[in-house]
Amino acid sequence: MQQHALTRYRTEWFSGFSDLRRDILAGMVGTFALIPEVIAFSFVAGVDPEVGLFASFVISIVLAFFGGRPAMISGAAGSVALVAAALVASHGLQYLLLATLLCGVIQVVFGLLRLDVLMRFVSKSVRTGFVNALAILIFAAQLPQMMDVTWHTYALIGAGLAIIYLLPRLTTAIPSPLICIVLLTAFCAVVPMPVRVVSDLGRLPEALPALLWPDVALSWQTLAVVAPYALAMAMVGLLESMMTASVVDELTETTSSKSMECTGLGLANVAAGLFGGIAGCGMIGQTVGNVRFGGRGRVSTLTAGVFLLVLMVLLRPWVAAVPVAALVAIMIMVSAETFSWSSLRDVARHPKVSSAVMLATVAVTVATHNLAAGVAVGVLLSGVFFAFKVMRLMSVAEHYDESSDTRTYTITGQVFFASADAMADRFDLRDTARRVRIDLTAAHLWDVTAVAALDGVVGKLRRHGIAVEVVGLNQASAVLVDRSAPLLQG
Repeated sequence: MQQHALTRYRTEWFSGFSDLRRDILAGMVGTFALIPEVIAFSFVAGVDPEVGLFASFVISIVLAFFGGRPAMISGAAGSVALVAAALVASHGLQYLLLATLLCGVIQVVFGLLRLDVLMRFVSKSVRTGFVNALAILIFAAQLPQMMDVTWHTYALIGAGLAIIYLLPRLTTAIPSPLICIVLLTAFCAVVPMPVRVVSDLGRLPEALPALLWPDVALSWQTLAVVAPYALAMAMVGLLESMMTASVVDELTETTSSKSMECTGLGLANVAAGLFGGIAGCGMIGQTVGNVRFGGRGRVSTLTAGVFLLVLMVLLRPWVAAVPVAALVAIMIMVSAETFSWSSLRDVARHPKVSSAVMLATVAVTVATHNLAAGVAVGVLLSGVFFAFKVMRLMSVAEHYDESSDTRTYTITGQVFFASADAMADRFDLRDTARRVRIDLTAAHLWDVTAVAALDGVVGKLRRHGIAVEVVGLNQASAVLVDRSAPLLQG
């Protein structure tokens, strides 16, 4: 098993020169898609762009080696930035760095305990809603760059989209978004026009990141301030990374280690905090772009991080001159590729409950700009609807044998907190029969609520002088009864 894992890990790094070339080029596309988002999210968090950019570089490098999902692009994401903004506003950057370190430690523990299994409670409808909401948010994030601008910006966006979608018909040797950036940047250099460039988005880094420790007093009081934010950042980051990993699993028809991704993300965030960066997580828009243009291995993730540092430090003047319109065109393409267009057709074809969960996830996420809130609502609704569905499968049949003056109640299905009361209501507590027989052969008692409801029915019948016999308990139900239902044992 260990040998198989090592072989798989080596394959994820290098499976052939053609794959290596695609990984490198796709990773470069992911880097350009990363820059405007990270800068924008840095402003959301209330920190300088270099804080988000350095964090994205460090996170990508660490996850390339320790992440569980190859081809994922991770960085300073908006969902984490929204949580961090309040801490920065009230206590400043140094407290954020400490929160980032603690966030990473929590995520490492989460991964080591293999709590990633909780993702199994996220239904297909919630995942589709998550993807669709993110596509809408990605597109909405581009709108500010298209407001109060001249026609030149719209012309460049149109030209960029034409290059992105039409060039692959001629050649796929180089990803069309990369060519889009080069051509539009060169065109704007030759033909100056009043359009925004990357340098207009904020101050770019001027030096390499340096190792540092948060300049705060380590005390219980400090921990009390930081811990709630660190926990929220950790949970939001894990949720978005796990959802992103699941999307990549589907796109590439492969599997990945979610627990390893959790641990790797935690290590990456610890490293980001030590280099003066904000916590981050998987970025689905950039990841989808990476995968769509051939990224499959760890090299694409490594390339995204290394190329980001090269662009920010060595090629800073060139990057500063890249027109924002070129990046907007790429993100519009990513938004369109991310959205599950088939889900629009499926709304009418799928069960109403599934469609309602998907739409609720989209609505809450878009309204709050909080991916965690949308997924939480979706999971909650899925659980409630599932409970209702299973509850309706429970039935109680009644039969009276006049010769023995015995009434038999045959319970079928799953009895748990949602169906326990419905089961109890089917018993006639004013029964005139001398004996009552409760047959549980085709039923299963799942929790103490179900056992307590049945125990209550038995107790009331016996207080009315009726002899009660309970038969057919399966082994699991019997164990639960032995622990918490004294009347059923009698």
